[in-house]
This record gives sequence, structure tokens and C-alpha cells, in this order.
Amino acid sequence: MLSMGWIMKDLNLIRVFVTIYETGSVSKAAENLHISQPSVSYSLSRLRQVFNDPLFNRTREGMQPTSLSSQLYFSLSHSLSEIEKAISLTKKFDPLTSKRCFKLALTDLGEVFFLPSILESLKYRAPSVELEIIPIDAYSLSEWISKERIDAAVCNQGYLLKKFTYKNIFPERYVCMLSDCHPRIGGILSMGQYLEERHVVVSDGTGHHLVEDYLFESGITRNVMLKVPHFSVLPDVISSSDLLVTLPSRVAQLYAKRMPLKFVELPFLIPEFEVGIHYKEHRGDSSAQSWFCDFLIKTLHEM
Repeated sequence: MLSMGWIMKDLNLIRVFVTIYETGSVSKAAENLHISQPSVSYSLSRLRQVFNDPLFNRTREGMQPTSLSSQLYFSLSHSLSEIEKAISLTKKFDPLTSKRCFKLALTDLGEVFFLPSILESLKYRAPSVELEIIPIDAYSLSEWISKERIDAAVCNQGYLLKKFTYKNIFPERYVCMLSDCHPRIGGILSMGQYLEERHVVVSDGTGHHLVEDYLFESGITRNVMLKVPHFSVLPDVISSSDLLVTLPSRVAQLYAKRMPLKFVELPFLIPEFEVGIHYKEHRGDSSAQSWFCDFLIKTLHEM
């Protein structure tokens, strides 16, 4: 049997154990660790020898940890985190030469508003890195960050719990966007008009639900004619109809520059919301991730 002292010398085995525990899947562990699935399976076999325990049982819901596995996870994950933090301090990330792939979660609004500036800045500051954009799912985002499936997310502050690091970029507010030749609404929108006109609303999964929450809590019902999963379809829909949509002001300004659209203030007071970067410091790669998050903050502040 392999000794416990020996396993502590092989960080890869600990990484495999912790990652299987956190993902509940051999295939996802292989993907997260950037190694082959057979390599993960082989490492798991060696771990089972060390502890004389199955550690994980395969079920329809995934790899379920045994009682011993659950006990081991907390001590091994903490030890791994501390060791990899110490190692990462000796490795300085060089953005000019790195070919690392960063995974950034954005809403479709974020893709429209933030992505061009991010790409332009990366071209000069980190010309060889790869950027993968993950469409935000408000219901899964917390898990993605917790299990280190993404490096960072740029979104509303209200998306996530306070257990993650959050850095504010700017405050934002909602406005109403409509066709610039709307037959009944000029430069001012009354509450009566807002309630009488037909509206487009966007899925709660995008995280933009403050307006809906306000109207519900106020007992106000508006005339919703169309529900869409993303904001990206809105410019064409709104410019060719008399529909209204409520959305963040910066994106409304951007759309109004590109299409025959205009935006007006809402006829009711709704609090501003914060847009910022959410992340959790990664084990073993903190210098690269720290650079990326600082890069995002600086780039988006300059917009």
C-alpha cells in the first residue's frame, strides 16, 4: 500500500481528489485539470489504494463521496490551497509571453458593451493569451466561481453571495428604450404611458430583475407582449415596432448610437445598481488570475 507521506509529495493526486469531489465527475475533473480522463481514473485508483476505500461511488447524479472522502476533503483541500498559494508566489505571471486561457463570464449585454474594449486592450497587454467567454446563467454562476470553472464574472452585484471577492466598476441605472419615431411618446414618459404601452421583458436568468421586483412589490402590472431570453435581439425588435424595453442606461446609449432608437427616464424611482467583477482566488494559479482581474478592473474603469 502507498503511504500517506508519499501522497503528500504528489500534489497531482491531491488535485485530482479535490477536483473530483468538487465537480462530482471524472470527466469534468479531467477538463478542469487539463489532463486526460484515463489519467484521472488512474490517479483515483492509486488514491483508493492509499486509503483502502472507494472514496467515490458512481451514481446517476455523478460521483458521490464516501464518508471517508468527505472527511478527507476539508483537510486536503485546505492543505492543497496553502501549498499552491506558496508555490504561486514563486511564479510571476508574464502577460506578454503567456498563452493561458482565461474564462470570463458575461451577459449578452456585457458582450456588447465590454468585450470590444477588453479585446482591444488584451491585444497590447497580453497578445498571446486566449479568452473564452461563458454566457452567464444567473442560477449557475455561484457554482461556477466556487468550483473555479471560470476566472471571473462581470455582472450586477446582486448576482452573487458575498462569499466571493467583489470589485466595483461603476454604478448603473435603468432607462426605457423605444423607437425614435414612436407614435405616442416623445422625450418624457409618464406612468400612464408606461403602463398603457406594450413591453418586451428579458429572462430572469440574465439577472436583470430589479424592475420586475419593483413593479411586483408595488402591485403594478404592465402590458408584456414579448419575452426574450437575451438582450441582443432588442435593437431590431424595438426600432421596428412601438414596443418598450427597460434596460441599463449605458447599453441603451450604445444601441441608440447604432440604430434609430432613443431612451427616456423611467416614470418611477428605482435604485441604482452596481456593476463589478466577481471572482474567487484560484488554487495554484493565483498570480495569473490576479493579473487578469486587475486588468479587467483597469480596462473597464477606462471606458
